[in-house]
Formats: sequence, C-alpha cells, structure tokens
Amino acid sequence: MLDWDDLRFFLALARTGSLSAAARDLRVAQSTVGRRLASLEASLGVRLLNRTPDGYLPTLAGDEVRVQAERLEAEALTLERTVGGRDTRLAGLVRVTCAETVASQILAPCVAALHAEHPEMMVELISNPRELSLAMREADISVRLTRSDQHDLVVRKIGSLDFGLYAGPAYLDRQGEPDYQAGCPGHHLITQTDDIQEAAQTNWLADLAPRAHVAMLTNSHEAAVLAAAQGGGLACLARFRADPESGLRRLTPPSPPPGAAIWLVVHRDNRHTPRIRTVLTHIGGHIRGLAQALSPEGVDTTSGGKASR
Repeated sequence: MLDWDDLRFFLALARTGSLSAAARDLRVAQSTVGRRLASLEASLGVRLLNRTPDGYLPTLAGDEVRVQAERLEAEALTLERTVGGRDTRLAGLVRVTCAETVASQILAPCVAALHAEHPEMMVELISNPRELSLAMREADISVRLTRSDQHDLVVRKIGSLDFGLYAGPAYLDRQGEPDYQAGCPGHHLITQTDDIQEAAQTNWLADLAPRAHVAMLTNSHEAAVLAAAQGGGLACLARFRADPESGLRRLTPPSPPPGAAIWLVVHRDNRHTPRIRTVLTHIGGHIRGLAQALSPEGVDTTSGGKASR
C-alpha cells in the first residue's frame, strides 16, 4: 500500500533535484528523504529517479508517478483550504514569507504587536529569496516586491519603497565622487541578485555606472548595506534601511533609482479564514503606517502617482 508521505518526499526531490534542497524544504534530514524515496520505489517495484551529475532526474516511470502525485497533491490542498477556511478561531499558525530585510526591519515589530493582541496565534516569519508557493501551502501570506498574475491569488498593493545610491564617506574620500557622465570609471559596485532588490534597481545601477567594476554580488540586502558602510563601493539600497545607517552617505545621481511596490498576497481560498484575515489586516495597516519612512519622497515611481498614505 502506498504511503502519501512517501509521495510527498518524492515530489520534493523531483522538483528540486537535490537531497539537500528537498530536505530543507521539508525540514527533515537528507537521510530521511533518501529513505522515503527508497520506500516508495520498493512499494512500486520500479526506479523513479536517477542520480546524475545534474541532480536527481525522473525516469519514464517517475514522470508518470509525478503527474499522478501532483494531481493528488492538488486535490488534497484544495480540500485542506476548503475545510481550513471554516476555522473561525483566532488561533493557530499563519506562515508569512517575504524578503530578508522586509522580515527583520518591517514585519518583525508587526508580528510582535500582533502576538500581544492575539496570544493564541503564532506567525512563522519565513525570509526566503525564493518565492514560496501559496497554492502548495508553503506559506499562507506573502509580502512581495513583484506583482503576481496567478489567477488563484488575491494581490493588493499596500505601499511603496524608495531607493537611493549610497557609499561610505571613507570610500568616497579614497575613490572620489562618481563621474556619472563618464560612467563612474574607477568605482566599485555592490550589486544584488535577489531579496529586496528587483531587476529595475539592478538595471538602473548598471546603466548609471557601466565603467565601474562589480566588487561584490550578493542575494542579501543587509549584506549590501553593511558592505557599502564599510567602504566596499556604490550600492543601490532601500532608503528606509540605508538612510539611518551612520556609515552611509546618500548621493545625488542625475536621476533617482526606480522604486518598488509592496504587494500583499494570499490564496483566494484562504483570504476569509479568520486567523489569516487578521494577519493580512495587521500587516496592511502596519506597512501603511510606515509609508513616510518607506517612501520619503512620497512619489510612487512604480505607477506614476503619489504613494498612498
């Protein structure tokens, strides 16, 4: 008889192609993932995944099992969301996913205040550069800087972020002021791959300083802030985090970097669940209350209008 848990482990490994990644997503040991795969293959009497230099890849049988397992998974998740939506208690777990700096600098105080008001609720705050799936119940709520167009998600804009160009005073003393017209020759850049900064800011910095040298590439906005403060180079940073940093100076380039909208996202089947609705309302109100700090200029460069207050 098949064990659904074995199928769940198989799907995680088939999707990630890596024991370590699957174990991280499932929050178990790597050996557990391997053992569950072996159990499923023994039950079916067929090999489902081949280990290759590029990771675990499905066999023909594995492809067939994956299609059926994903169908079962989708039906189980639909049932879970339907039944879970009838839970009227303001108690239990709500998973919120967001970028690292949003978690530590914006949402952590919000979660603390929420717990004081609703002590039977627990928020799991997951800072992850990967966009966790709300449909697959990896999280219940997402705070994102890019808008999702998936039809099963409810998306609402709750704020905006302003960005600026920064460097440490010691770095500017050493390298001199950037020559923007010449493409900033002789300067170093700190660029970001994921997290709080999206492609618009990265592209803006590359266009501003095509003759500068990329000295550091990171997927952590916090690392970029601290590296710039220690004299590592020029960085495009969120103003709410960089303006108060004593080791940074905001520069005045010919044009300001583009801003980013803050989107609050929930699966449509979960939006009326009381505990999830409570967290949505709390996060939305908290971020709207920080509007002046998050967007000091008050201009929403993501849509051409004023940021909502």
